Amino acid sequence: MHPLVQLAKEAVEKFVAMGETMAPGEITAEMQVRAGAFVSIKLNGELRGCIGTIAPTRANLAEEIVQNAIGSALRDPRFPPVMVNELPYLSYSVDVLSSPELVAGEKELDPKRYGVIVESGDRRGLLLPDLEGVDTPEHQVLICKLKAGIGFQEPVTLYRFEVKRYS
Repeated sequence: MHPLVQLAKEAVEKFVAMGETMAPGEITAEMQVRAGAFVSIKLNGELRGCIGTIAPTRANLAEEIVQNAIGSALRDPRFPPVMVNELPYLSYSVDVLSSPELVAGEKELDPKRYGVIVESGDRRGLLLPDLEGVDTPEHQVLICKLKAGIGFQEPVTLYRFEVKRYS
């Protein structure tokens, strides 16, 4: 298991089982950078939680992952909090985001390569890249609009980003 994924797993297990936020132990060079990151949790192959940050909010990637892992387990509004009895059956992935770049339109998107952010006023939706069943830029943007509460015909500002995915 990759060290970033192991860190996410340990953070969830410690918080769910003991109510304690762990301090990252040995912080590798890879964990010292500052970056946005998403932690996804699956139970028997089905999404169980996914929370993250577009841009860094913590001192380093290790702290970002710990906080987002706990958020994914407990604060994803689509799911009830993870319970102790689920812990042995969970799998984790960590996506480390590049800085978002403004794009002129959907023609500059590729749902396999790029994640997308849509913005309209103070509403913002994000979708990670390379997700099962999301094969076109139009579908990717539509999902983001739905997540953000943006109408189908409302104009949006588009950003794309790449991820390094660890599982």
